[in-house]
Amino acid sequence: MGVVIIDGTTVRSFVEDEPQFNESVEKTFAAFDLNGDGTLSRSEIRTAFESMRLIDVDADGQTPAQLTALYDSIFEGFDIDHSGTVDLEEFRCEMKKIMLAIADGLGESPIQMALEGGSENLLQKAADLEASKQEGAQKSA
Repeated sequence: MGVVIIDGTTVRSFVEDEPQFNESVEKTFAAFDLNGDGTLSRSEIRTAFESMRLIDVDADGQTPAQLTALYDSIFEGFDIDHSGTVDLEEFRCEMKKIMLAIADGLGESPIQMALEGGSENLLQKAADLEASKQEGAQKSA
């Protein structure tokens, strides 16, 4: 678990840096694509979101049927073309929307966040990119 200081500007800057954002999304997608077929199934999306611990199952008191409905809803949001799977482009599009919504929600006031996860944590990637930019600016000064 890492602790970062992040704000909406940092997240937005990361999303707008297309090479960095696309590379990070591709790595995240590959980590979630458990069977390596180049698409995400309903169960792979659920496993991915469960691993991110966005929903506290114990605290939320959701029944298994309610959780399934919730994860189905998330999957439907990602499956833009309703093909029954999520390809990289669909995943990238939805992750961009999510990251920009997070940026809007954070605003310009920096907050301290504890982040879990490895290479698939896009907020960690945003913080890392910002830190590398600041280090570069300090070295050139």
